[in-house]
Amino acid sequence: MAEAAVGEGSDFNAVDTNGTALADGDSVVLIKDLKVKGAGQTLKRGTVVKNIRLTGPDEFDCRTDGIKGLVLRCEFVKKR
Repeated sequence: MAEAAVGEGSDFNAVDTNGTALADGDSVVLIKDLKVKGAGQTLKRGTVVKNIRLTGPDEFDCRTDGIKGLVLRCEFVKKR
């Protein structure tokens, strides 16, 4: 079975903690405080992350204020 390469579109069945399907360009809200390795910051619960890009069935790329190139897991967010 051939898998789509990164950047060819999202054929992933990514879901948030409530089971809602996520897609490229969605906005999500963090449901838990997350320590960011290497950045020396903590992303607080309730932080809105806009314009996500799915990279796998359980993770996505995004950026927040002060942190670019961040990869988060779908289990820590809910769709906005």
